[in-house]
Amino acid sequence: MTVEKTPLEGCLLIKPQVFKDDRGSFFESYNHKLFQEKTGLNVNFIQDNQSISQRGALRGIHLQTGENAQAKLVRVVQGEVLDVAVDLRKGSSTFGKTYSIILNEENNFQLFIPKGFGHGFITLSKTAIFAYKCDNYYHKTSEAGVIYNDPMLNIDWQLPKEEFILSPKDQEHPTLEEFKS
Repeated sequence: MTVEKTPLEGCLLIKPQVFKDDRGSFFESYNHKLFQEKTGLNVNFIQDNQSISQRGALRGIHLQTGENAQAKLVRVVQGEVLDVAVDLRKGSSTFGKTYSIILNEENNFQLFIPKGFGHGFITLSKTAIFAYKCDNYYHKTSEAGVIYNDPMLNIDWQLPKEEFILSPKDQEHPTLEEFKS
């Protein structure tokens, strides 16, 4: 496994070693000891989540706040998504900056998203199975977010907006400016 820093402080791209042969492929999707050695982080993931989404499903930009903040390790099991991390840590040198990457079943990349970051993705393939580990339990009262189409974030979601499928909740998040205050 290799670990690459992204332009966002603390956000890391994880590239597992994939073994391929006539039968198909194999890789370790997570190894706590190796993760700790390669990242220098001792993250205790305690909850695994999975979503299945159709093309155009845009989920985000979400985060948990306060004592319920979550670090996440995200990946795609099947299909392809554009994954987006937004640094929402007030006082961070990269506050308000975004990082996006294609995650799919071919590259098997994973993205480590630290606590205090917003996260979202859009499904680019017909369907996608998206899996993620969290280091804290979900608490409804700690939900927060930033609107997906905030001009200050200027995220290129790589699909025409007519194809977006959004929940009502994801259409009501505040702007980055409103989130700051």
